[in-house]
Amino acid sequence: MTPSIPGPRRTPGRGRHAFAATWWGQAWVTALEDSTLDSGRLSRGRTYARQGMVGPVTVAPGQVKAAVQGSRPRPYRSAVHLPVLTDAQWDTLLDTIAARAGHLAALLDGEMPAELVDDARHAGVPLLPQPTELDPECSCPDWGYPCKHAAALCYAIASTIDADPFVVFALRGRGREEVLAQLRARRTATQAASMPPAPAGLPAAGAYAAWAALAKDTPPLPEPPEPASHTAALPTTPPPSTGLSTADLERLMTDTAARAARLLTGDTTSLYLTQREDAARIAASDCGPEWFHHLIQNTGARPTAFARLARAWRYGGPPGITVAEQPHAPDPTAMTAARSALTEALTEMTTTPVALRAWRNRLTLTGHGIQLRLGPDTRWYPYLQDDDGDWWPAAPADGDPVAALTSVWQQTQR
Repeated sequence: MTPSIPGPRRTPGRGRHAFAATWWGQAWVTALEDSTLDSGRLSRGRTYARQGMVGPVTVAPGQVKAAVQGSRPRPYRSAVHLPVLTDAQWDTLLDTIAARAGHLAALLDGEMPAELVDDARHAGVPLLPQPTELDPECSCPDWGYPCKHAAALCYAIASTIDADPFVVFALRGRGREEVLAQLRARRTATQAASMPPAPAGLPAAGAYAAWAALAKDTPPLPEPPEPASHTAALPTTPPPSTGLSTADLERLMTDTAARAARLLTGDTTSLYLTQREDAARIAASDCGPEWFHHLIQNTGARPTAFARLARAWRYGGPPGITVAEQPHAPDPTAMTAARSALTEALTEMTTTPVALRAWRNRLTLTGHGIQLRLGPDTRWYPYLQDDDGDWWPAAPADGDPVAALTSVWQQTQR
């Protein structure tokens, strides 16, 4: 996750690219103004952005957020959403970069080659936003698309990209370190492929045939025992120069053994996790304040955002993290059915009419601080809103939207 970056504080300029100093920021402005967003609203947003009304910008996979000062004393919460790339699209993009030695060298040096956008587009991967991809959101009462606050944020993003062009990668789902690590891995694989082949070993088919022949005369192995709790102990203390404590290493060993035992039972939940997701998994296991602090430092996350991520894992595992970070457009039939069921249930739960506001995969109970999010696993994840207006995972997911609502309803009635 990219940390907060101050909003624009530059001398107002004129022209299409007044908000961008680099070619990459200019490319963002071009894509923005070529989008299907209301050009009149964008014009008002430019005025707000020039006046410095946009606060620090926070970037996460698929979205960028900031507080934008309007006519009221308290700033509005504005966001702009952008679909993340699929794993297949990321593989195509990274392979395209790795195939161009100049692109690979420039990115590994922290630079952004100007031809990268065209190469990505020719490979079928939209790096910059396509005309219909930008999806603004704001807490203000203006239902414009976008409102002037979200429009101002759209332009402020250009300054953020000027400061760190890898923000575009982060918006599409992967941060700087993850992208660079995968590019280094591809470079290493290419170098290894160019080396002379290793001597041929025993063919796999022959090895299996020999094992099968031996197995005929060998008694069958007993069934593996049921997984039990695991503890680990190091035979010696790590040298002081390593900076590692015995307790930390033993805890990691215990965690590794427990994950291996779950794999034997077919539970592959923690097998394909990113570093950030695995850190959230560990944090969700009540690792203690010291470990929690180290996990925040090593992932580069903001404490509040990381705490929200850990809670999302606790209530939903990998799908819970997806629901917390990536809004999507679900099957309209599922949303309509859920809305009808919730409306009927609310007539029995309260005598006061409750308005349900739908946006993408989210149903919000207006004025009650409750939101239900439909996950990719077709379960409903309940969220509660805190005093700062941020949404937090509040209970385990449920396949029934009414049950998910009931699990948090009493918390808002106290």
